[in-house]
Amino acid sequence: MILNSSLVQCLPISYYGLLIEPFFEMDSINLISSLTYLAMSTSPGSPGSGGLMGFLPIVVMFIAFYFLLIAPQRKKQKEHDKMVKALEKGAKVKTSGGIFGTVTGVKDNCFVIRIAENVKVEVSKEHIAAKLD
Repeated sequence: MILNSSLVQCLPISYYGLLIEPFFEMDSINLISSLTYLAMSTSPGSPGSGGLMGFLPIVVMFIAFYFLLIAPQRKKQKEHDKMVKALEKGAKVKTSGGIFGTVTGVKDNCFVIRIAENVKVEVSKEHIAAKLD
């Protein structure tokens, strides 16, 4: 262990009812890692929490993320893809940049949109935000 000038004085630690007094000073990183180790260790009388119970919180968090974030985003993406595939010449659209226009041409990966008289721009299909009525 390397001791430097920024030392943190350790307080006595109670571990399963026994008072443990440190015989040397620790820096803050070693103190935190030592306390983390003590907090994660199992008590001598209790069985270890191994097997599937150790992975249960991770599985529950993944399921929560799936239903709260991933599934709604997939649904939204499918609706967007369906809307983009249904666009034809003459449809009024709004881009993700906030530009309103009318579709005048459809290419493989983009639309040609007329935004003013004699002003046409090509916009990628991913940047079409909505179809206007």
